Amino acid sequence: QVQLVESGGGSVQTGGSLRLSCTFSGFASRWYCMGWFRQAPGKEREGVATIYRSGSNTYYADSVKGRFTISQDNAKNTLYLQMDSLKPEDTAMYYCAAHDRYSASWCPTQQYGYDYWGQGTQVTVSS
Repeated sequence: QVQLVESGGGSVQTGGSLRLSCTFSGFASRWYCMGWFRQAPGKEREGVATIYRSGSNTYYADSVKGRFTISQDNAKNTLYLQMDSLKPEDTAMYYCAAHDRYSASWCPTQQYGYDYWGQGTQVTVSS
């Protein structure tokens, strides 16, 4: 049974930083794509960043490019999202997601491409 558990959320002021972590377990075989998604009240869940297993292929939403960095440590079974220069519009519930269907290198950027989800961690940025 695949489990994803997020941590690291919290409240910060504009310009601050947070690092989210997602520990994962239970994959019957290797995972291929993982990502971070966020959902603000009244809005659809949107893709923030995704990463291919090897780390060779990453995606960032335009709104976070240059400020957020996704990375993984497979030895520790952990996915990270380093968030710098945070803005109030980054306020949302952040979710970790994964899929283990074969992919040569491309990862989906929409939530519908992922099969496994964590419970979420809240990020609040105040002005």
